[in-house]
Amino acid sequence: MTRTLTAFTLEIDDIETAVSEILEQLALSENLLKNSVGIISCYSEFINTGVVRELCRVLPFDVVGTTTIACGVNGEFSETMLSLMVITSDETEFVAGITEAISSDDESILRNGYESAAVKFSDKPKFMISFAPLLMNIGAEFYIDAMDNITGGIPNYGTLAVDHHADYHEAQVIYNGEAFSDRYAMVLVGGDISPVFMVAGISNENVFPEKGVVTAAIANQLQTVNNISVVDYLHSLGLEKDGEGGIIGINSFPFVVDYNDGSKPIVRVMFALTPDGSAVCGGNMPIGATLSVGKIDSGEVLATTKRLLKDVLEKNNVSTMLMFSCVGRYFAQGFNQTAEMQLVGDVLDDTEVTYQLIYSGGELCPVYDRDEKAVNRNHNDTFIICAF
Repeated sequence: MTRTLTAFTLEIDDIETAVSEILEQLALSENLLKNSVGIISCYSEFINTGVVRELCRVLPFDVVGTTTIACGVNGEFSETMLSLMVITSDETEFVAGITEAISSDDESILRNGYESAAVKFSDKPKFMISFAPLLMNIGAEFYIDAMDNITGGIPNYGTLAVDHHADYHEAQVIYNGEAFSDRYAMVLVGGDISPVFMVAGISNENVFPEKGVVTAAIANQLQTVNNISVVDYLHSLGLEKDGEGGIIGINSFPFVVDYNDGSKPIVRVMFALTPDGSAVCGGNMPIGATLSVGKIDSGEVLATTKRLLKDVLEKNNVSTMLMFSCVGRYFAQGFNQTAEMQLVGDVLDDTEVTYQLIYSGGELCPVYDRDEKAVNRNHNDTFIICAF
């Protein structure tokens, strides 16, 4: 049996009160089983005031997670909250680990961190939950590809850190009370547990019918589609030009990319257009992939989130959901940026599901190919669920 507990606090400054509130909600003496791990998410000030360090000090298990711009647990959500999910079980095993500082795309740093944790595992993990740093010189594809090489491709579910600042300078990974801007933390999970992974990006109704093929790209820089520049391709779809020949509001028009392997297409946001008409995207753009252009706004965020939640509930017998939603979806909600969190509560609070929702700087989640094999992917503007 796996049991999940959640707790939260809004008390940032008073360490004793904050820790007491969390411990009272968890009731660990009554609920804790043999093996446990904590997943923490918080407004960055909880680190600065010492609440995170003291809370992790008193908890009798490893605690990993990230800062965020907003989060929630059963029935409660806020942009200035500390939330904690505790997964505890007699049959499921949890082993936490962390890497050294990451300064380049050196796979050995991730390998050493993973192997230091895996050696403590009684068997091979079934999947891993990842908490990656948001680095300007390292893309999320590096984390996905490197961990696939290291682990043999076990499902990799997780998030990149984010925070409430415009430049995300306090986006940090949390590991047992300490916070790092450049380390990758993980929880290896195995034993009696069968997770389901699901994603929601952009619905077909919000995608242009025209499709293109990636004909030239270097990593996350998309150079040509159908052998013409990205700017020319977008113009051909009727997207409005700005005064310099670019595209107005490109962040609202992400690509929907089909790898043509039978797996669910993924979303790639466009960050910027270069002078030569290329697009800088939020992840690698594989040559030969088929792409479409979508539109994301508040209505689309809420519709896709609601549809995915109901799909998970209808098709699976689950009691726990760990959810990450892209910070881009948060901003797409305009003046009512907590609407998605409210929707999650409206859908799940009448069920028996225990949940945690965390906003992310990038989503790591497997999709299933035509053979129903889980294939790890990096996502943008996406809502993802790990349910069990």
